[in-house]
Amino acid sequence: MITNEPSTQQTPLPTEPADLPEQQVENTIQPIAPAPTVDRWYDWSNLGKAFLLWIASIILLVVVQLIFTLPYFIYIWATSGPPDVQALVTDKIIAFLSIIAVGPTHLLTFGLIWLLVTEGRKRPFWKTIGFEWPENFRPVAVVLACTGLAVALLLCGVAATYFWGGSKTQMDLLVESSIPARLATAFVAVVTAPLVEELIYRGVLYSAIERTLGTVIAIVVVSLLFAGIHVFQYQNNIAVVAVITLLSITLTLVRAYTGKVLPSFIIHLVFNGIQSIVIALSPFVGWGSN
Repeated sequence: MITNEPSTQQTPLPTEPADLPEQQVENTIQPIAPAPTVDRWYDWSNLGKAFLLWIASIILLVVVQLIFTLPYFIYIWATSGPPDVQALVTDKIIAFLSIIAVGPTHLLTFGLIWLLVTEGRKRPFWKTIGFEWPENFRPVAVVLACTGLAVALLLCGVAATYFWGGSKTQMDLLVESSIPARLATAFVAVVTAPLVEELIYRGVLYSAIERTLGTVIAIVVVSLLFAGIHVFQYQNNIAVVAVITLLSITLTLVRAYTGKVLPSFIIHLVFNGIQSIVIALSPFVGWGSN
């Protein structure tokens, strides 16, 4: 018979402490530890790729210049016999061909940079490499500050070459070889060089070194690499080498301070742009000779 009276036989309640469920949760749910080793290997891998890109850019410059000048070299050999080394060094056509070869070299280098940064179109290029306005700075203020800094660097360069300037550099001789060489140099110095060089040095290289070895080492290494690659062009003029080194350090410090590549590019563009105007107009306004 079913009744509503309570049963005299009741199951005893457990006597565990009330906080057991919390203890069980704490004992069973553990936080997932990060895997720093994987990230470190990834950073070191990117550092190796960055240096390989830098080496590839130098090799490309040599190879493309050889491709551009080789047909003319063969023509000289076929028509006049084996050319003299000194004659090749001072040949105006070879100088011009060597300069215009820099443009295609920069285009090929940009392609390699794009492939490395985007990892085969998996990432946005400009944002990933940091080619954007710095945070907490107005674009107008950035442009004005970068322009002023570029002009200040140029004035330092003018003062250094005036008081301590030496003989003409290899770049001077190359530029002064002909008017076409002047115009080609001015074009490359503004249109391709600032962008590609900043993407390599302050973009790919700096970011990779900073992530693996720290900011200070990144500043030192990138500054030395950029200045060192230009020493061959200006090696017989210590004042110009000092100016290029100062420019390199400044560009890298700006990159470290702002966290972006765009301000360094603006400084580089203005610095080269003013000089390109002087180079292009010199033979027409009496500032130099062709």
